[in-house]
Amino acid sequence: FINCFAIYLYMYFKDVDLPSSSTGGAETGTDGLVFIGKEEDIKKSQRITAKVDGREIVVFYHEGKLHALDSRCYRKIFACVISDIDGQACIVCPWHKFKITLETGEGLYEGINPQEPSPTPKWQSKGVKQRIHKVTIDNGNVYVSPPDLSVSFDSDYYADLYKNGGELAIPK
Repeated sequence: FINCFAIYLYMYFKDVDLPSSSTGGAETGTDGLVFIGKEEDIKKSQRITAKVDGREIVVFYHEGKLHALDSRCYRKIFACVISDIDGQACIVCPWHKFKITLETGEGLYEGINPQEPSPTPKWQSKGVKQRIHKVTIDNGNVYVSPPDLSVSFDSDYYADLYKNGGELAIPK
């Protein structure tokens, strides 16, 4: 399974130019922000992976905005397909089909209220499952704030598990 997953990630990201921060050599400014790359480069590639404080993240450019999230969904597998769900841009895990909002990191599911006379599925929140990272743009440079680890999210477990596992964070 892991070998197939590594091949999938390689095929998915092989054409994406990664900034120096992807190898752990991130430039951190005096304000604590971590340089990720040039805005124009990220817009062209639509997404880029990087390491912030040793943690693998992905920055997506979607509908005119940059979003940064932990690079693995809260159930271990990297989420990389963007879909519109109930008016919200979400990443969708290709294996688990988990839906995670780009804006807040909330997990979404479609559920019904069996007490309704004619129950119809509605999108509902599981709560925030995925750590998101604040993105700042200054003079065409994209920066991400280091994570505030005083609050924990489900994605933290896998971010920590793979923190030192290599460029694609696949265990050896």
